[in-house]
Amino acid sequence: MEILDTLNQTLLNKNIDTENECLLDLNVYKNIASTYSQIENYISVLSDMQSNKSYVFKSKAALELGLQLEQNPVEIHSIWEEEILSKIHPDDKLKKYIHELRFFKLMDSINPEERTGFNVLSRIRMKDKNEEYRFIQHRMFYVYSPYNGKLRFALCLYNIALEQSLNFPAEFLIVNSTKGKVIAEDKLNYKNILSQRELEVLKYVGEGFTSREIADYLSISINTVSRHRQNILEKLKVKNSIEAFKEISAK
Repeated sequence: MEILDTLNQTLLNKNIDTENECLLDLNVYKNIASTYSQIENYISVLSDMQSNKSYVFKSKAALELGLQLEQNPVEIHSIWEEEILSKIHPDDKLKKYIHELRFFKLMDSINPEERTGFNVLSRIRMKDKNEEYRFIQHRMFYVYSPYNGKLRFALCLYNIALEQSLNFPAEFLIVNSTKGKVIAEDKLNYKNILSQRELEVLKYVGEGFTSREIADYLSISINTVSRHRQNILEKLKVKNSIEAFKEISAK
């Protein structure tokens, strides 16, 4: 998936030598993630950008979403919690990834002393144990290293949203919790730019499908898919799909 490749290149701390590594205590932050899970019933995911690992702490709410509790926490050799991500609605997953790029760019641009006041607050659709979509509240926090200034941990929290009405759509916000203000709202409204079919093609491109796979899934020719992809690039004024994601994430 192209957007994931872009995020990996952006988030992961590659080529960190022993003189420049972050010395923050991993166990301290694992305890924080565990506490959220135990006290507030969140599914907590602590991702370590230095080691490219994640630790997933599951609460009883995980059972409502059809997630297993065989191990707790589960250690993953990736910063992406695929068991959870696979349940997110494809439209919301693409927006979630793009929103994370926006959040990283914002955090990278502000004074390090002010970063602790910002977090992501999202309302996304995720399949539950009955394979039906329910709204989930997602929160994300970044922890930067005081040793090398790089992003070290991302803490993602998931729980079932209280408001399940379809009158309230999925949303993606960046908030300043210190001041109680919304800093950035979801501006990924492609409907003002792209046709319905182009929106469908963009969704599957973002999910990593090839043109042939998209053609088969939508029952159209591969030439038609290619034409739609070209129209998307022209309308968004970019050269390729990666640039399209970068362009959208910067808005």
